[in-house]
Amino acid sequence: MRALDQSALSEADQGRLAELNVSPVTVLQIGEGNFLRGFFDWMVHESRERGFFKGSVAVTQPRPTGKPKIEALAGQDGLYTLVLRGLEDGESVERKEIVSVFSEAFDPYSDWTRMIKLAVSPDLRFVVSNTTEAGLTYRPEAFTEGAPILSFPGKVAYLLYLRYLKYEGAAQRGLIFLPCELLERNGDSLRDAVLRYANDWNYPHSFRTWVKKHNRFLNSLVDRIVTGYPDAEQAETWFSEWGYRDDMLCTAEPYHLWAIEAEQELDEELPFRKAGLNVLWVEDLRPYQQRKVRILNGAHTLMTPLGILHGVDHVRELMEHEKLGAFVRATVSDEIIPTLPYPENEMRAYADTVFERYLNPYIRHRLADIAMNSISKFKVRLIPSLAYYEERGEPVPAGLVQGLAGLLRYYRVRRSGEHYEGTTFEGQRYSVRDDARALETISSIWDKADRLSEPLSDTIARLLAEQSLWGRDLSSWPSLTDSVTAIMARWAEGEIQ
Repeated sequence: MRALDQSALSEADQGRLAELNVSPVTVLQIGEGNFLRGFFDWMVHESRERGFFKGSVAVTQPRPTGKPKIEALAGQDGLYTLVLRGLEDGESVERKEIVSVFSEAFDPYSDWTRMIKLAVSPDLRFVVSNTTEAGLTYRPEAFTEGAPILSFPGKVAYLLYLRYLKYEGAAQRGLIFLPCELLERNGDSLRDAVLRYANDWNYPHSFRTWVKKHNRFLNSLVDRIVTGYPDAEQAETWFSEWGYRDDMLCTAEPYHLWAIEAEQELDEELPFRKAGLNVLWVEDLRPYQQRKVRILNGAHTLMTPLGILHGVDHVRELMEHEKLGAFVRATVSDEIIPTLPYPENEMRAYADTVFERYLNPYIRHRLADIAMNSISKFKVRLIPSLAYYEERGEPVPAGLVQGLAGLLRYYRVRRSGEHYEGTTFEGQRYSVRDDARALETISSIWDKADRLSEPLSDTIARLLAEQSLWGRDLSSWPSLTDSVTAIMARWAEGEIQ
């Protein structure tokens, strides 16, 4: 069976690919992985298909280890297949597209001069990245003339400096950066790291001023589950059906959202919204970040400990569970959404899309994976909802209390070798992954309770009072200790709902 390359395309698609390959490179993409290919590159493809975007993308990898994927993309003429699978309005959908946006795919570590040439090109306008959150972190790095720079912000600092020199600091030659890393204020973080490298390498003050005044580092929020290469059986079925093999095959859910903190006029240059995509140019990103953290992420953190304790393995399985699924929906709808300072109808509509995404039959999202670092996640995602009621002198509602009780019961752990283990309601063991100090703190409290046979209410009070876990003393909140204790006492008696 042939591999995917331009020979696998229809005559019309081959014509579009030829047109792409002579289009100016207006986007430099740092990141060859599944997410950008299933998110940003798909958006560029859709915009090109509708005739709205005339540029092309040059893609490189952020780390030397990504070279095999870059070579695989180049070997397929920059082509790959994207399959969107999931639910839309309750109906199962599956759509396949051969994505064609890359006019260049190269390894910057073996062809650094090519990277430099691209960075100073007059056609270049955008830099898009997904280098992981750690990729935006500043780490001191020595500069060696002619040698590739390892860190992403360091690369940006050097390449921008070359651009500044070539165009003598012209205002119109600045670039627009669109980091897709899952970090709050990701654009600000990238800009700050770039300026630190500029300072380390003694670039002139005028350059740093040019970076700040004439280059834009846009904060954005991305949201799509990109599941990457499917299981082998599904891939082989598709290859037989399509008549070609694709080593860069990628799958994703249909839902997508990109909220970008910038003026709507930028859609003229990056016409995603014009192409009908769910891309929002917004004045303030915080409402979109807050609803995602408190509803989508919050529901994950709410359900996960309780699901594991009940022996449930996956998100979809939990949402289809008669009692647990109803519990999650009711707690989000009746207890979390009222704490958000945004129109209720918009929050409920967003929650409905979240629940539909949870039910995607093509995604097996393991609760054990979501459970990692649940203490810090609970602190960020759910404590603000609990605090909303406490600050108003109201008792924390029953669903949020049960979520907190489930978290404490999930963290009733003992050390086993290098790991900490807990047990489900049925006595099955599970491993808990979290910050070592947090695990030691919690396990020591539970261990002392067992050794001294202290009343459960005293143990719960000590857990809730541990400010190193929650950032505040939750035991001081009226009735919270008693409410959590009552739920855990029923569980201890075998009253599992």
